[in-house]
Amino acid sequence: MAEVRISENETIDRALKRFKKECEKHGILAEVKKREFYEKPSVKRKRKRIAAIRKIKKRESKFNR
Repeated sequence: MAEVRISENETIDRALKRFKKECEKHGILAEVKKREFYEKPSVKRKRKRIAAIRKIKKRESKFNR
């Protein structure tokens, strides 16, 4: 859970910026976007398989240079 403590002389803008950075670090926004709609297990497997293939191709292209 992202938590930001505000000191007495700190502006709201600065605290909000720190809070956004904490949320990004913890991956909260990515998790919300991922859970926004239900994803069928078959679609989830397909997405993971495509990502794995993309990762392998990227790794192979680095070695072939």
